[in-house]
Amino acid sequence: MAQDVVVIGAGLAGLAAAGELIRRGVSTTVLEASDEVGGRVRTDLVDGFRLDRGFQVLLPAYPAVRSTMDLDALRLRSFTRGALTAGGELLAPPWQPKALAGLARFAAKAPLSGVGTLALSARDLLLPSSRLRRPLNRTIAAELSRSRVSGALVEQVLRPFLAGVFLDRDLSTDARVFHLIWRCFLLGGGAVPELGMRELPRQLAAGLPAGTVHFGRAVTHAGPNLVRLADGEQLRARAVVVATDGTTAAQLLPGVTAPDWHAVTTFYFTTGEPPLRAPTLVLDGASGLLLNTAVMSEVSPAYAPDGRALIAASVPERLDVTEDEVREQLAKLYGTSTTDWSPLATYRIERALPVMAAGHPLTRAVRLDAGLYVCGDHRDTSSLQGALVSGRRAAKAVLADLGC
Repeated sequence: MAQDVVVIGAGLAGLAAAGELIRRGVSTTVLEASDEVGGRVRTDLVDGFRLDRGFQVLLPAYPAVRSTMDLDALRLRSFTRGALTAGGELLAPPWQPKALAGLARFAAKAPLSGVGTLALSARDLLLPSSRLRRPLNRTIAAELSRSRVSGALVEQVLRPFLAGVFLDRDLSTDARVFHLIWRCFLLGGGAVPELGMRELPRQLAAGLPAGTVHFGRAVTHAGPNLVRLADGEQLRARAVVVATDGTTAAQLLPGVTAPDWHAVTTFYFTTGEPPLRAPTLVLDGASGLLLNTAVMSEVSPAYAPDGRALIAASVPERLDVTEDEVREQLAKLYGTSTTDWSPLATYRIERALPVMAAGHPLTRAVRLDAGLYVCGDHRDTSSLQGALVSGRRAAKAVLADLGC
């Protein structure tokens, strides 16, 4: 049966687009080249452990997440509202009493940085998001300097934390994106679904009619109203939406420029006793690795079998980092030996997040031609929020052109 719309790619953007179209009564088929929904948001099951592909965290305060997902059904498990530094200081929003001691010690070392961080955070919380989206043409590094945030607070806390969020060691990401995401961290912290990050795309897919998503369907050509698959089959539709990653989209669509990418390497280890009995992110500002690490089984016990601890450690923008280097730094961060930790998996992800340099447009056109559309986090912010918003924007463009 002919479809009104063919969506190429079953990541968050493609699933969000398909859901919006189907809710408006538009018949839609989703073609996915792999064997599972999610795109870059996947979770592997290995010997009873749940391993997210890359160190991924959900911000429940993302507006698109709140409006699109059933957060209660995900049974979110939250990280501590704060982070441990390499020196063992717990830093968190100042309205949390347990963080006051660490904040006070940092403020005593650099009062201007402490005041600057508080002022910046208050601004991001109080201003409407429309103000935060105004063009700045500044990097995160320049914005922190302009706010008089520097020294130990940057090198020991903000650089490793933000390098983990944006996979950007130099903090060269557009400052507006920082403000928008910092606001969401302050409002709701970070979390993961109880059963892993793959539950996000699975929930979106479960809301579609049975048979909407077709797996193992690689596409070689996408044009207005026409899709050609690798096996030679051709599909015609009133509209085609390309919802792949940015590089794949550029290969299919001559009018789309492939983004540059930030990479990440994520290591998973298991041991009998957790090195930290708290769902807390630990930041490595003491070495060049800029590790972000957490005991994921403390965040969500379902991430590991009973009696085992699961530790994740991610190194931004390094694909050449070795397990021995990471073990050595983890031993220092957790204050324990890691020699008996068993490795479970290593993910070296070359295309983890599209680069958002200073001046990066926060939205790009999703309508390329009559009957041809594109969406994904490369068309909005490089985030789960951006993927969901982009998918919905593409769906609305299709609906407008189809007169629905």
